[in-house]
Amino acid sequence: MGVKIANIDLGDFPLLLAPMEDVSDPPFRALCKEQGADLMYTEFISSEGLIRNAAKSTQKLDIYKYERPVGIQIFGSELESMQQAAEIVTQTNPDILDINFGCPVKKVACKGAGAGILKDIPKMVRLTEAIVKSTHLPVTVKTRLGWDENSKYIVEVAERLQDVGIKAISIHGRTRTQMYKGEADWSLIAETKSNPRLHIPVFGNGDIDTPQKAADYKNRYGVDGIMIGRASIGYPWFFNEIKHYVKTGETLPPPTVEERVRLAKRHLDMSVEWKGERTGIVEMRRHYGKYFKGLEHFKPFRTTLVTSTETTELHRTFNEILNAYSGFEFEPV
Repeated sequence: MGVKIANIDLGDFPLLLAPMEDVSDPPFRALCKEQGADLMYTEFISSEGLIRNAAKSTQKLDIYKYERPVGIQIFGSELESMQQAAEIVTQTNPDILDINFGCPVKKVACKGAGAGILKDIPKMVRLTEAIVKSTHLPVTVKTRLGWDENSKYIVEVAERLQDVGIKAISIHGRTRTQMYKGEADWSLIAETKSNPRLHIPVFGNGDIDTPQKAADYKNRYGVDGIMIGRASIGYPWFFNEIKHYVKTGETLPPPTVEERVRLAKRHLDMSVEWKGERTGIVEMRRHYGKYFKGLEHFKPFRTTLVTSTETTELHRTFNEILNAYSGFEFEPV
């Protein structure tokens, strides 16, 4: 019997794609799904944006059959807006509705949304309860350990959120004030998981950057699964690499130059098709460093990839990379 969110069976040790702004879009989710991700979350969507029918927000509601199960994630600080947003999301018919109580970015947190709500736990519980009541979808939460060093209440918070109806929780092992600095502390994630009163799945998030670390943290901290964020950017193969290592204890050989070029091309083409040429090209730029990490003397190619504004020029550059590095062998992770 696998890990379940409500009646959605995610298998034995599910790997989740984290909701990342301008990263976890349909093209990238498609690639991660092919490479072994078990559950995808959309980029976070502003509840206020959804209610105002803002184009950027409503476009993020696009989900496709091939990527299921998929969760749509919303954020906001106003109860009424969040309820309305939950109703809009419910009509889109994802498998899961996720609430973002973890985003540390100033423009979100300082308005009391995302990780900002960690300053007001009673409000966090009220908001969650209101959303659970306004949808038939299973509701999950992504959050952090607390606002700062002195308010790491995650063990109690997880239990209170379970009591108002959430079906799973993903915990990033840092406080809001840490942002992404320092090391993620998984000991409190483990403590949350081992709380005898908690019966929902607990997913750990933060600093998983090798298959070996994923397997080690699985065994050491006893989480139900792992949510992968930054390590997957430009490297969707990471999900399969973890699965293979957890199952066999062996490391898969890294993808070849040919595989990297082929996937980067596909990713670019899907991105341009989905967002239009300008945005599609710009938002792909953050992926290239990782797609081609390890190639020697790569700077001239990287410069073209991150400055070019034309798909044809980018395709030409991909072909040049293929020719220049044919037979290059990457170091295993």
